[in-house]
Amino acid sequence: MNKIALILVLLVSVVGCDQATKSVVRDTISSRTSLSYLWGTVRLQRAQNPGAFLSMGESLSPTLRFIVFTIFVGASLLVGLWLLFRLNSTAQTIGLTLVVGGGIGNLIDRILYGSVTDFLNFGVGPYLRTGILNIADMAIVFGVLLIALGKSTRDIRTTEQLN
Repeated sequence: MNKIALILVLLVSVVGCDQATKSVVRDTISSRTSLSYLWGTVRLQRAQNPGAFLSMGESLSPTLRFIVFTIFVGASLLVGLWLLFRLNSTAQTIGLTLVVGGGIGNLIDRILYGSVTDFLNFGVGPYLRTGILNIADMAIVFGVLLIALGKSTRDIRTTEQLN
């Protein structure tokens, strides 16, 4: 598969899955409902997040939140899209595509609804749990991990070549 096709398929898949799941959650789960599966390992619990990851920035004024989370993030996503076509590493291209796709999914929510719909919570018992997140957030985390792994394996290969 050529690079442009790979990027487009991943972007459409991430944004599509993210927006589809959020739409289902907004239509079927109230903010007071918590559904538990796999002995509590997976919980569905709707939350509207006006901030960023783990509600960081939630206490900012609405104007500052708009500037940071809509304008700045939107500009950063455009830079990310431009960088996608400059990368040579497949792992880093896939990773950055996941990050950009997740960012686009959350940006769509901010523009349309003023906040991001989160609904997934993973963990064991009441104390070892993630925050409430969504598909876009998972894509961003996996993308960052892939970028880091792609970079570290390239660094290892470069070091081995020097020896």
